[in-house]
Amino acid sequence: MARPLADQPPAEVRAAAEARAVARADGDWATADRLRAEIEATGWKVVDRGTDFRLEPAHAPDVVEGEVVRYGRSDTVPSRLGEAPTGLATAIVVAREDAAGAARAARSILAHAPADVDVVVVADGLDDERSESLVHALPEGGVELIRTSAPLGQGASLNAGARRAAGRIVLVVDPSIEATGDVVGPLVESLEDPRVAIAGPFGLVSADLRHFEETVEPGPAAAIEGYLQAFRRDDVLACGPFDEAFRFYRNLDVWWSLVLRDGSDGSREARVVAGLPIVRHEHVAWSKTSPAERDRLSKRNFYRLLERFRDRSDLAVGA
Repeated sequence: MARPLADQPPAEVRAAAEARAVARADGDWATADRLRAEIEATGWKVVDRGTDFRLEPAHAPDVVEGEVVRYGRSDTVPSRLGEAPTGLATAIVVAREDAAGAARAARSILAHAPADVDVVVVADGLDDERSESLVHALPEGGVELIRTSAPLGQGASLNAGARRAAGRIVLVVDPSIEATGDVVGPLVESLEDPRVAIAGPFGLVSADLRHFEETVEPGPAAAIEGYLQAFRRDDVLACGPFDEAFRFYRNLDVWWSLVLRDGSDGSREARVVAGLPIVRHEHVAWSKTSPAERDRLSKRNFYRLLERFRDRSDLAVGA
């Protein structure tokens, strides 16, 4: 159910904005970024005006044009998560910087997956021309397209897609990934082990949850990279949603992996499944973002990660 926004922000949001203004004045940018993310997660945004600020609703409206709906926020997307699953797996692909890659990823998953697999493509903030190009590039069957009325960011886009998941396993597939064979079957098989919370072909190991290195060796890892992740639909309900303060994609994959591993059943495993038939193409969200901007956004996301898991050395898995 959508949360209606009042005309005036709640007192706790106003207090957070005032605390952020103090942090900015003191040059404490880490605290200021953290407070901004907390404010935005409540549905408000801060507009700075010199040393002053104002608060205004953060979310765009839903836009209905005939039979086409463009959603302004993730939680107005109708959810299937309260229903029993009806398929084996649902793959979520976010089309934003790389709509052509998203279409390629969707086509490749469906071309090689079992029949009871579907794909949800989230067209995040695409204009009409790019949306139409995306529609024409997608296969005719097995794909649901979710449109947004403004860019929601990575966390919110994944929430929008997850709300439409009908399969008992959910896959997050980056537009840079192209399947050349069945990737769904091996990942689903890995998740038959109740000790495994999340699986994928590219893992991250870390001895301290501060420094991470990629691994493709089969077995346990600290996290699974967001190029291709698989996890249970039930865990989306139990452990989710994705943190929508992660607008940029970096470090959201680590955050989500640790959230799933730290689920209600205690610490579980992130498992690398080696040898999947895939090709990695250019990662457009990385290459088309300036080095200074991606460094700023990555650091902001990393602060968000540390805020929750700073003292969770028990979740570290070294090389």
